[in-house]
Amino acid sequence: MSSPGASHRVPARAAFAQVGRLATLSWEVLRAIPRRPFQVREWVEQAWLFASVTILPTALVAIPFGAVIAMQLGSLTQQIGAQSFTGAASALSILQQASPLITALLVAGAGGSAVCADIGARKIREEIDAMEVLGVSVIHRLVVPRVLGAVFVSLLLNGLVSVVGVAGGYFFNVVLQGGTPGAYLASFNALAQLPDLYVSEFKALIYGFVAGVVAAYRGLNPAGGPKGVGDAVNQAVVITFLLLFAINLVITGIYLQLIPPKEL
Repeated sequence: MSSPGASHRVPARAAFAQVGRLATLSWEVLRAIPRRPFQVREWVEQAWLFASVTILPTALVAIPFGAVIAMQLGSLTQQIGAQSFTGAASALSILQQASPLITALLVAGAGGSAVCADIGARKIREEIDAMEVLGVSVIHRLVVPRVLGAVFVSLLLNGLVSVVGVAGGYFFNVVLQGGTPGAYLASFNALAQLPDLYVSEFKALIYGFVAGVVAAYRGLNPAGGPKGVGDAVNQAVVITFLLLFAINLVITGIYLQLIPPKEL
């Protein structure tokens, strides 16, 4: 006879087991990256796949996102009489928070789902099992190029979102809200610093790695059959989103404690 708490302990145990397997896969990917020969062609193909499905949506999302931040902060700074700091507030918000998150969500939602579906289809067709029987490392041959492709595209897209978002915020603040171009740029130059860009790119790197690893993990472990692959894709996107927001909280908290803000 099972104990009353057994039904409550089993889901928790399964969740911890999933976390352990995901962490193990992450470590195996890191160990396999320096191995030779490196799959250059596979990496280029996967990077192009990520770029082709994310560049246009990323740019289209960055424009209204930057505009909303600029208009909201512009309205707030007008209420408190600090219009001259609108440029710094909106640009730093886009650079530190919006750009990495927009990049991560689209890389995970568009590129990660494609990777998960591809690996999951290979799994149910038993291609993965055939590779393991032949002694081919699935991690080195399939997972590493996809993870590095996600990381590479995330870094590039983060720069794209930063430029497009700041430009859109400048346009909406200056044109629609009557802001001063000189004050917008001067406040940004006065308060922005290089560590803001560094932490933004570091976030993009971590987010791309997490998105690639989670997509590969769920693709390698589908429930079975085409429906299982579809469920794995949905789970990969949801899990990635949850992890990204948690990681963003941790990195932002550490950054604000270690890097002092630039003084006027």
